[in-house]
Amino acid sequence: MTDTIVIGAGLAGLSAAIRLAEAGQAVTLLTFGLGGIQLGQGTIDVLGYDGDRVERPFDTLPAYAKAHPGHPYGVLPAADVRAAVDWLAALVPEWLVPGDGANHLVPTALGALRPTYLVQPSMQWPGTGSVAVVGPHQIKDFYPLLCAANLNQAGVTAQGYAIDLPARAGEAESSPVVYATALDHPDFLKKFADAVKKVIGSEDIVCLPAILGLHNPTVHGQLVQALGRPVVEVLLPPPSIPGMRINEALTARAKAAGVRVILGSKVTGFTADGTRLTGVVLHQAGADKTYTAAHFVYAPGGFESGALALDSYGQVSETVFHLPLTGADADDLITGDYWSDQKLFAVGVSVDNHMRPVGTDSQPAYENLYTAGGLLAGAIRWTEKSGDAIAIASAVTAADAILAGTTTNHD
Repeated sequence: MTDTIVIGAGLAGLSAAIRLAEAGQAVTLLTFGLGGIQLGQGTIDVLGYDGDRVERPFDTLPAYAKAHPGHPYGVLPAADVRAAVDWLAALVPEWLVPGDGANHLVPTALGALRPTYLVQPSMQWPGTGSVAVVGPHQIKDFYPLLCAANLNQAGVTAQGYAIDLPARAGEAESSPVVYATALDHPDFLKKFADAVKKVIGSEDIVCLPAILGLHNPTVHGQLVQALGRPVVEVLLPPPSIPGMRINEALTARAKAAGVRVILGSKVTGFTADGTRLTGVVLHQAGADKTYTAAHFVYAPGGFESGALALDSYGQVSETVFHLPLTGADADDLITGDYWSDQKLFAVGVSVDNHMRPVGTDSQPAYENLYTAGGLLAGAIRWTEKSGDAIAIASAVTAADAILAGTTTNHD
């Protein structure tokens, strides 16, 4: 018997599934795709901007919640958010550095310095010093000279260098995945280190594109030793190698905890008995199958995954459970100002303190349905740099509410 069904395999879905399964529940995770973690940066954002750059996000969260009514941080206390983020870091210690309360600045492919909270060991900025930005000609979307020029504009002394080293013989253009896979192997790692050493000068720090191994967490340390100075990975556009590392590690952790993962089929409907869900309908191989459980965690993402839809009349809807939405009735959901925060992307589900979706009467839509992650209303995640912690903390809060109110039954 399944105790809880989790819908969605992003950061929120995997966090909820792991939390529940490691507490002894029988968990089934239903997901149409692989989740969105590998599209992210492989870092964990808490709050990067509150107008200005935020240095210590957990100190800022209480005031931020008050200034932004309806924001998920209004129902996720700062102490709970920090505990949830720390919990996630401990799940994958080979890939995430424990947080100390302060944001890190991580360089991007365009040479911007992006604030984030948890970083991978290969992304830690060592402090002051001159920088050599190096990348292979064969990687598109990474231009070392451009990155270095913009780092100089940001006050970092940087010089760009390019190397000519195909990851596979004869390839004029390769993806970061091809390079990361190649760097997992010692022979190519040595060739790569030698090529970098030939072009750099006496700079204190070497910045390389985020390709330093997909499965092997020792690649970064080996390059540090070979180059004789700190090495920092520079964030690239998707597909994100650091994001893939986190995704694979969390998926492996979930499966090791006994989570049953059903991939490639879409949840299209549900069954209910009054105010209690009894099952969800999964469309599989041309037929529908109903999966039943005592509890349900809905973590499908938002517009990007199709969980929220906007029709030609400007009406926004949630596509599976038809949940009430907050912010969908605003007149100016989308404006002509490209650089402004579009209200459309703050539309979502309002929740109670247990993460159960609620309507205007503040009553749960279903007493055993919990929501986490990108479906929650009130945040413009990419502007705030807040989406990761919202996903983790809401998932942990939902899981803990389920665990506090139920006993498992594996009969």
